[in-house]
Amino acid sequence: MASQEEEVLGKAYDSRLMKRLLTYLRPYKWQTGIALASIFLKVGADVLGPYLTKVAIDRYLAPVRGLHTPFDRFLSNRPLAGVAQIAALGAGLLLFSFLLEYLQTYFMQWTGQKVMFDLRKEIFRHLQNMHIGFYDKNPVGRLVTRVTSDVDALNEMFTSGVVSLFEDVFVLAGIVAIMLHMNRRLALITFAVMPLIVFATKMFRDKVRDSYRRIRTAIARINSHLQEHVSGMMVLQLFNREKRAYDKFSEVNAQHMDAFKDAIMAHAVYYPVIEVLSSTAIAAVIWFGGNDAIRHITTIGVLAAFIQYAQRFFRPIQDFSEKYNILQAAMASSERIFKLLDTKPEIVSPAVVKKPEGPGRIEFDHVWFAYRDLPPAESGTPPKEAATMNPPRREAPAHPSSLEPDWVLRDVSFAIEPGETAAIVGHTGAGKTTIISLLMRFYDVQKGAIKIDGVDIKEMDLSDLRRRFGIVLQDPFLFTGTIEGNIRLGSKWITDEQVAQAAQDVNLADFIHTLPRGFKEEVHERGSTLSTGQKQLISFARALAHSPKILILDEATSSVDTETEFKVRDALSRMIEGRTSVVIAHRLSTVQRADQIIVMHKGQVREMGSHQQLLAQHGIYYKLYQLQYKDQEDSLERAPSSVISAVTSSADA
Repeated sequence: MASQEEEVLGKAYDSRLMKRLLTYLRPYKWQTGIALASIFLKVGADVLGPYLTKVAIDRYLAPVRGLHTPFDRFLSNRPLAGVAQIAALGAGLLLFSFLLEYLQTYFMQWTGQKVMFDLRKEIFRHLQNMHIGFYDKNPVGRLVTRVTSDVDALNEMFTSGVVSLFEDVFVLAGIVAIMLHMNRRLALITFAVMPLIVFATKMFRDKVRDSYRRIRTAIARINSHLQEHVSGMMVLQLFNREKRAYDKFSEVNAQHMDAFKDAIMAHAVYYPVIEVLSSTAIAAVIWFGGNDAIRHITTIGVLAAFIQYAQRFFRPIQDFSEKYNILQAAMASSERIFKLLDTKPEIVSPAVVKKPEGPGRIEFDHVWFAYRDLPPAESGTPPKEAATMNPPRREAPAHPSSLEPDWVLRDVSFAIEPGETAAIVGHTGAGKTTIISLLMRFYDVQKGAIKIDGVDIKEMDLSDLRRRFGIVLQDPFLFTGTIEGNIRLGSKWITDEQVAQAAQDVNLADFIHTLPRGFKEEVHERGSTLSTGQKQLISFARALAHSPKILILDEATSSVDTETEFKVRDALSRMIEGRTSVVIAHRLSTVQRADQIIVMHKGQVREMGSHQQLLAQHGIYYKLYQLQYKDQEDSLERAPSSVISAVTSSADA
């Protein structure tokens, strides 16, 4: 998908996109102004050089009687002194041109870096504000490309493309004006090869554009292949797939090489062609201009100046194709960037927010939810059977994908009182984790309401809502940094003492004390140097340090070893004290002491009650218990009494 998107090419110039891009230069208008002024002055200095050669030849070296130049009042009548003055003026122009080149390069590069800095900040801020559903549809690699490669393309446009294009256009305009003013006939002879140059440039542009498109596509495929196979290197080696992966990479790499070779071939042909055509034009100028000079129709100085101007005239033309490719890449990148920035988050804080006052009561009120949005015809009231716990089965419509969404939750209603521990159990896909995602408002329900202390979460500020929760997931995620930083997560109000206390409360302190740098120990990407159990304990300490009103545990002990699980369960009795807690678990042995157990089945709440009440019903929970708890009970009976006490004393256990 990502590679296909990179194949899309926009216009070389889009006024709408360019106008929007130029708004990023507004904070740096003085720096941009200095750079543009430097370009104008530098063009004047560059164009004036050959004209000084004409003056020196026609006034001193091969004097023309009755010749008048704009510099007559400043030049000496003595040839040696006059030539020296012109040489000094030429040297001054070179130094002035050097200074202007420095100013233009420095300020445009500086401005380009500042624009990149601002744009990347804006994109990252926008990504942080996007709803979780957005990331379900957009691969991470594509979003990273927006922040890196696409922004780099815009920087190249600001610092090289547009600036050089302005300079080339002004140089060409100045040269054309002076050449037409000095000798219109020689000027037209010089321009005679332009149709051939335009044709060659168009052929080159089309060829290179195709090659660059293939190069970008191949790079996207290389990046995708590398990311996937480096991340899955363990599986790759385990199943001896190295040769197959290598062959596939070689194929993609060869596509990149072939595309680059085609681009190199286009450059290798184009530039010599332009050199031949420009040399032909210069030869024509020498031939016709020399004849005119012999017959005294024109001067030697004019001929010498024309030769220099002709050489300078074709240099910008050679650069136009490169600038075209830069502009085209920048327009395509800007279109992708602005498409991302224009994507509005579907979940935002309301204009008028309500702040619930209470200890943390959770209520699901007839909640219906599907990850796919509702069709317009189905977005009204819930179906009639929604009022019953077990609605009758309806006949499937002719086209269910277009008429009825794939409901993940169906008419889910329950309440968790403050300080109560509720466990949610059920088979895989029953909707347990979806309940947590809706509670955190990662997604919005289509029907019904979710309330915290009587306030609909849609009426709450998102930051205030999520600040009330402490959550521990099945797969703990650690950031690059330190253990302390992963517990605090940038919350400056959490003191070092609170970090240490949180680690102590979750039985993490003993492990940290064994580390050379303690809490300052470095954590590599995703905590690669730590075990799963150690990462999970850090996640528990993180949740506890933030003092949440509501604690959520989503399969928090399912992927840790038995010893770590006992440590975690021992810590949970302290974590849930005074807090509303929601526990999702597959193992029924970890939830039997919960105040209430909610049994989910096919997106519906089928049973609710305590462990003993649900067993007495002989329903779904009883069947799950029969399948898995007997074996676990036998193993617990053989465990030490201290372990059994730690397990049964926890409300999560």
